[in-house]
Amino acid sequence: MKASELFVKCLENEEVEYIFGVPGEENEDIMISLINSKIKFIPTRHEQGAAFMAAVYGRLTGKAGVCLSTLGPGAMNLTTGLAEANLGNMPLVAITGQGGLHRFDKENFQFIDVFEIFKPITKWNASISAPSTIPERIRKAFKIAEMERPGATHMELPEDVAKMDVKGEPFPRTKVRRPSADGKAVEQAVEMIKHAKNPLILAGNGCVRTRVSKQLNAFVEERGIPIVHTQMGKGAFSDKSEYSLFTTGIHARDYYVCGFDRADLVITLGYNTVELSPVHWNKSKDKKILHIDFLPSEVDEYYNPDLEVVGDVSNTLWVLREKLKAEPKKNPEYFFRLRKTILEDHAEKENDDGFPLKPQRIIHDVRKALDDKDIVISDVGMHKIWAARMYKTYEPNTCLIDNGLCSMGISLPGAIAAKLVHPDRKVVVICGDGGFMMNSQELETAMRLGTNFVIVIFNDSKYGMVEWKQTIHHQKTHGIEFGNPDFVKYAESFGAKGYRVEKAGDFAKMLADALKQKTVSIIDVPVDYSENFTLMKKLGQEICPV
Repeated sequence: MKASELFVKCLENEEVEYIFGVPGEENEDIMISLINSKIKFIPTRHEQGAAFMAAVYGRLTGKAGVCLSTLGPGAMNLTTGLAEANLGNMPLVAITGQGGLHRFDKENFQFIDVFEIFKPITKWNASISAPSTIPERIRKAFKIAEMERPGATHMELPEDVAKMDVKGEPFPRTKVRRPSADGKAVEQAVEMIKHAKNPLILAGNGCVRTRVSKQLNAFVEERGIPIVHTQMGKGAFSDKSEYSLFTTGIHARDYYVCGFDRADLVITLGYNTVELSPVHWNKSKDKKILHIDFLPSEVDEYYNPDLEVVGDVSNTLWVLREKLKAEPKKNPEYFFRLRKTILEDHAEKENDDGFPLKPQRIIHDVRKALDDKDIVISDVGMHKIWAARMYKTYEPNTCLIDNGLCSMGISLPGAIAAKLVHPDRKVVVICGDGGFMMNSQELETAMRLGTNFVIVIFNDSKYGMVEWKQTIHHQKTHGIEFGNPDFVKYAESFGAKGYRVEKAGDFAKMLADALKQKTVSIIDVPVDYSENFTLMKKLGQEICPV
């Protein structure tokens, strides 16, 4: 068979459902070999959109999402999405075409060394020069992308190699069980938890993967230990529980820092320092830390754990539950008061009728409109902070916020992937006008696929977070303002439905109507971001309960 046919057979063996991408001359053999495949190729309008779709697919399923581009400019357009997946621990496999082997090692049309460029932004990376290596390379790409911590891998297939004749079969997929933690380390962890008066859990991205969430919820309820989520760990533990202290928001003295101040033991679970720098909760470098994760901790001045329990986190939590059964439940009275204070803060302006709308009102109305398992995907901007702080989450992977690479433009492509994975759930995008326009071309992809979801645009005609930071640091701003299209007409030009909010009471009604539509809907919501400065002034005072 042709090498491209073997390549596709190997992808089918990896149970690939979709390939997101933009075809080109240098991968035309793969494209033709996909014609009779059960894999669905989804043409996107930009390679960055394709990579974001693959990344979110990977995060939601645990299986590597797949994206494809041609050589040169196409490959370069994938880079942000690959870095996003790699830093955010989302399994992804990228496939790029390339010029023939005779074009390597010299300057020529559209040729750049993609293999070398992708090295720093992937877990593993290969250029296939011999067709006989295809089964091995594809199995390795998926295995490495999906193993802890997940991330991005990449394979380059030159156009002449794709045309070569080859004999071969896909490598069988084998399930590799993650090792259990060292018994002595677990016993030491038991003693640390026993003797702690005010332990506090910090749940990271690793807690929304595998079976960790189920064991985590049971462990917290049985032991009575309060929990804070990173933005990427949001939903690992239900915010309905009295032990939830919700999610980290502003990287300053926000309410969650009060919990860390009081804690005499911080238990980090599935936590990666990328998600939330430990300087924000261990500024004095004096916290007693128990690190429980699939991998050893990163070396950091503010993160030097007293004990590391390395192994399958779900299994570790199960063992700890068994060994602590006879121990009395903790009574975290201070943390209950802290939760009450946080809830009072959240409730202050969630029904405010001011116009433009307060961000608190927008987030509150979105939460009311959705069921527990429905999905919110946040873009990157000031709205992300409000979503992180205020949007209550009850199930893993139902509020997707990236705080790794933190790329603007991920939410619209991400919503397409979410609807493909969970067509039965409602999906709402929360984005700024800046982030929306970065990949708004993928509206056409969404409409072509017949997906239905709602895009809520926080409209202030500015890069709002940049304005906020410049004002805080310099008391002036520059280069943050821009113009917007008429978002209702923009939606309609793609065949989507558009809404424009003109008073606070409009939004909830429009959102309810949009969620019933069989198409993509855009709701243009003018936002009052003066609340950013009101919040900072409030947090600058004494906020911790007595």
